[in-house]
Amino acid sequence: SDTITNNYLSLSIFMTENEIKEENVRISSASEMKEELHSEEHTKTKLQEITLFFRDLIIIFVVVIFVRTFFAAPFQISGSSMEESYHSGEFILVNKFSYARIDSPSWADLWAISVGNPVRGDVVILRPHAANGKEYYIKRIIGMPGDIVKFDGGNVFLKVVGKTEFVQLDEGYLSIANKGKTFLPMDVKEVEFSVPEGQYFTMGDNRNNSSDSRSCFMSCSAQNATHFVSRENIVGKLFIDFGYINIFREGGIRTTGEWKWTYAPRFLSTPKDWIYTELNN
Repeated sequence: SDTITNNYLSLSIFMTENEIKEENVRISSASEMKEELHSEEHTKTKLQEITLFFRDLIIIFVVVIFVRTFFAAPFQISGSSMEESYHSGEFILVNKFSYARIDSPSWADLWAISVGNPVRGDVVILRPHAANGKEYYIKRIIGMPGDIVKFDGGNVFLKVVGKTEFVQLDEGYLSIANKGKTFLPMDVKEVEFSVPEGQYFTMGDNRNNSSDSRSCFMSCSAQNATHFVSRENIVGKLFIDFGYINIFREGGIRTTGEWKWTYAPRFLSTPKDWIYTELNN
């Protein structure tokens, strides 16, 4: 009985050790497989993160291009041609959708859909024929297609379509220094300008210091010079004025507490146009 018992115990112990070894092998194999799976998952995760990053980057890029092309674009004013209405250095947002136009292919010439068209008095961003590269101008629309613009005694007169008389424009947006000071350049002999179809006559509010339709935006003696801006070259209407804050000082950048608004933002209160009520009489 004792012998049987001891043999049984020895066998039990022996089997248990084998089982333990086999279990250890299984555990080791499972651990290795787990590590391999973890490594593969880690690699997949990193790859997915990189893929998602570039996907998001492409989506953001496409959205920005789409918005800038069809809806809005930021600009910074450089120059004093619109003083005192708008100032050099100010950041503005231009609404491109206000004048959006969708044309059929040139070879088809089937349709032309316009969301809106420039209106007399609108402050617009444009690219005149004289512009170089990515140069844009900010001006105010004075003459519409079919209008006749006349200059006399430092004032602006307009004969609109369907009217027989010239009417002097009441330009309330002009500063005191510019009132009654709208003159033509010395080399321009005309005093009346008939605005062609699809074209606009524009001027800056700072009449003493503005290259605009009066001077063909540069010089009327230049090749292909014209006093007018085509509909296609008007980018959009001024929408928001963000003002200008001066964060720089001599030798570096000001601390936050020293930042000063050179020109305060006007946001949605930004004056974007002018209504000439005198033309309705």
